Amino acid sequence: MSPLLFDSHLHTPLCGHASGSPREYAQAALDAGLQGLCFTDHMPMPAWYDAPWRMRLDQLAEYIETIQAVQAEFAGRLEVRLGLEADFHPGTERFVERVLAMHPWDYVIGSVHYLGAWGFDNPEFVAEYENRDLGALYTQYYALVEGAARSGLFDAIGHLDLPKKFGHRDPLGAAALRALDVIADHSLSLDFNTAGWRKPVAEAYPAPDLTRQAAERGIPFVLGSDAHRPVEVGFRFTDALKLLQAVDARVVTYRGGVRHA
Repeated sequence: MSPLLFDSHLHTPLCGHASGSPREYAQAALDAGLQGLCFTDHMPMPAWYDAPWRMRLDQLAEYIETIQAVQAEFAGRLEVRLGLEADFHPGTERFVERVLAMHPWDYVIGSVHYLGAWGFDNPEFVAEYENRDLGALYTQYYALVEGAARSGLFDAIGHLDLPKKFGHRDPLGAAALRALDVIADHSLSLDFNTAGWRKPVAEAYPAPDLTRQAAERGIPFVLGSDAHRPVEVGFRFTDALKLLQAVDARVVTYRGGVRHA
């Protein structure tokens, strides 16, 4: 199974902000000529955290059963794997660890979506950027990314430079490079996330310079569309592969928590 045609970042309606059934995502992958996909919906978190944007704990069994039904239906035509996009938020590590122990997930993405109480990638709260010093913001953000890498909970770090989503770019860069060193030291991969091309910043995550820096450190990449609709499955993967191949980056997938080239 070539990792080059595998979409490993996909959501389902259980997260509350995606549309289309998992079966429709799988059919879209098949129609697009992909060899496989891995669902990574937003995992349950404590009830007080980000509740409208993820499945509830009592929906986890439904998620597993739904994807297993898709696996059975597409067997022999498309490899369908089952993972989660988990959140790193200091203080919730034990909860996350318990959820991750509930199933033998193929792949777990660790993402930072919050700085304190602020969901910085939520369009509803984009005005908060005007109240922040961007240098300090990115320093705080990448410190959390380092914490995610050190936690031992995740296989890869999601959308590395996410705070740029609305066009607020990192003015410094040093914190990002330190985070890459930690990611490399802990043998994690990076989510090469093409959703950034659909956002105001109009650039994939991570940016080309960070992609090159990661490749130089031997950090592999996992392709992901971050699809929230079936039509987004495999979004701009040809462009992604050109960028990755230009810097001699490795592209991998995960199955059973094990990295495969």
